[in-house]
Amino acid sequence: MAKQKLVVLTGAGISAESGLRTFRDSDGLWEGYNIEDVATPRAWRRDPALVLDFYNMRRRDVLAAQPNTAHKALADLQQHFDVHIVTQNIDDLHERAGSTNVLHLHGEIIKMRSERNEHQLYPITGDIKLGDKSPEGGQYRPHVVWFEEPVPMIEQAIPIMYDADIFLLIGTSLAVYPAAGLVDYVQPRVKKYVIDKKIPHVYRYENIVPIELPATEGMVRLKEMLLGNK
Repeated sequence: MAKQKLVVLTGAGISAESGLRTFRDSDGLWEGYNIEDVATPRAWRRDPALVLDFYNMRRRDVLAAQPNTAHKALADLQQHFDVHIVTQNIDDLHERAGSTNVLHLHGEIIKMRSERNEHQLYPITGDIKLGDKSPEGGQYRPHVVWFEEPVPMIEQAIPIMYDADIFLLIGTSLAVYPAAGLVDYVQPRVKKYVIDKKIPHVYRYENIVPIELPATEGMVRLKEMLLGNK
């Protein structure tokens, strides 16, 4: 018998317990920086060196972090469900935990691209420096979607949401669009589990099952609910 399709939308809250902080937890500051200074196309045009330094620091933080038990629990659920993860996170903790179907809406910090070509990606685990250029001569930049930029992967995420048999929202405040709008594409009949320390505004949707806990504790509860005596 075919496995049920479990679709998961994850946000920064799932990686927070691995030590990766979120800017929305600290008055709009991200690691002490204003978002407008480090995460917009205008910031890149104004001071690309500052933007590169900021993301180099974030890359080092990600590489030093380890998947937590919430990441690992999602990977474990692949034994029982056809799991598809759509994440707003730019870290690779889902993959390192063992999840195999992961779509990154906002890019990946361990990849870079030329500012002239968004489609050709290159792996990067060290720092990107000003003057590091691609073969066609464009300055390398992080492969991340900045604020005020389009989110091209949203088009791939929509049909994944629509095909869900079970839906899980974990570690996101649903404050960043268009990612937050993806929940609208989950069919009303589908049971929607929501794990967060503070449940976001989701009660306009049908079949909501709130689990008001941190991601690691919430995943323990969810596995009990989904698997029972399996």
